[in-house]
Amino acid sequence: MVLQRAPKRSIVWGYSDTSSDISLEFNNQMYKTISGSHPVNNYGESIWSVTLDPQPDGGPNQINVHQTLPNGTLLTITLNDVYFGDVWFCSGQSNMQMTVRDIFNASIEIANANKYPKIRLFTAALRPSATPVEELIGIEQNWSIPSAESVGGPSWSYISAVCWLYGRMIHEELGGIPIGLIVSSWGGTAIELWMPPQPLHDCGISSGMVPLQSYNKPLQIQETLNNSNLYNAMIYPFTRMVIYGAIWYQGESNSDYNRDKYTCTFSKMIQSWREIWHERTNATTDIQFPFGFVQLSTNTNDSRKVGGFPWIRWHQTFDVGYVPNHVVPNVFMAVALDLRDDPNNVHPRTKHDVAYRLSRAGLAVAYNRSIEFQGPIVSNANVSSDRERIYVTYTAVADMVFRNLDGFEICCQGVTCETNDDVWIPSSISDKSDLTLIIRIRNACTGKPIYGIRYLWHETPCPYKQAAIYSVTDPNLPSPPYMKIF
Repeated sequence: MVLQRAPKRSIVWGYSDTSSDISLEFNNQMYKTISGSHPVNNYGESIWSVTLDPQPDGGPNQINVHQTLPNGTLLTITLNDVYFGDVWFCSGQSNMQMTVRDIFNASIEIANANKYPKIRLFTAALRPSATPVEELIGIEQNWSIPSAESVGGPSWSYISAVCWLYGRMIHEELGGIPIGLIVSSWGGTAIELWMPPQPLHDCGISSGMVPLQSYNKPLQIQETLNNSNLYNAMIYPFTRMVIYGAIWYQGESNSDYNRDKYTCTFSKMIQSWREIWHERTNATTDIQFPFGFVQLSTNTNDSRKVGGFPWIRWHQTFDVGYVPNHVVPNVFMAVALDLRDDPNNVHPRTKHDVAYRLSRAGLAVAYNRSIEFQGPIVSNANVSSDRERIYVTYTAVADMVFRNLDGFEICCQGVTCETNDDVWIPSSISDKSDLTLIIRIRNACTGKPIYGIRYLWHETPCPYKQAAIYSVTDPNLPSPPYMKIF
């Protein structure tokens, strides 16, 4: 396995008889503790915990834990081949759960897996619980070294493709430091299942059953779960383990379920995870640990449909349009709405692009690397005084390139624009000056007050990598979707 490296201190914990003397032997040091006095499970056992001194990255290491029984017998548990590095936690619904063998270029990725022996993989089984549990109820893939078998394991079962690719890419960029990847995801799940009760209450969501959405069909699992069930069984058991950061790919199942609350639920989920991890690792896990996410990709091949996806994409940025921003600190994202894969609809196989974009953002935000990680970001949009043009000004890039002139829509029908997508009029880019593009107001909106402008505001807005606006210096970084009401 991989445990968290310095400057953080990693935690090793487990079960024993109550009030037992426990010693942990590691790196010529002996740590001593006493297990709890009250049983915490049906076996009459209590929990012991040891916080190691900060360890530099590297390995392999061996950890021995000893308990002396009343009759003098010495029990020992040994952990072998332990490395210290950075531990990343990967969660979400089916696009996170989607496995390496199910993506484009899977055969190459699987064939090369054994080149990365310092990455370690772990996948939790899909199990719910009505109450928080200390111990995982099930393990799908125990700690594994990358190989054709472990990386190319069964569909929708072994290591997540996005998690693996993200981990592999940052591992290479960081000079080969060990990386631990923990996957705990479940297809078709709404965010409410992954949150503890208090933040749900803060967002005005009462307890209740949450049906799994149709997006989980490849998993062939039909079950109805309650709010917090997956937090209880698939998040909480990991919160005694020190981690470096988390990545998240979810939101499809909220595109028509509590969609308007997603700004609240997403921000509160991040904050609650951070607080609980911080508390349960004795303030060792950063209270603002890096949190990355994939902005929703695409679904149907009908480019006319608006639907709920654009609103989830917007709410994922806490209604700002981009991250990092001032609302929730230390958050980064990958734009994915231009990575459509028509035969696969809501499960695009274009995961190398997703992971490339997410890893660039992670290197910049989580590791403070000076690296380009964003496409052009809107800094301002305004209407000319004569109501003939809209000026949209960008930042975050040296320059931008147009692959086409489409994607923008304007609306001049007042508040009707808020409820009727049919009154939004496609409007092309007509000119560019440095980082400002110009849209001429024509057709039905000529001379009228402009209510709003939006960009790529459709479920599947463009063909593969054919959004209008990209960075000129990194052509795999598109401008994210945008919306402004004037």
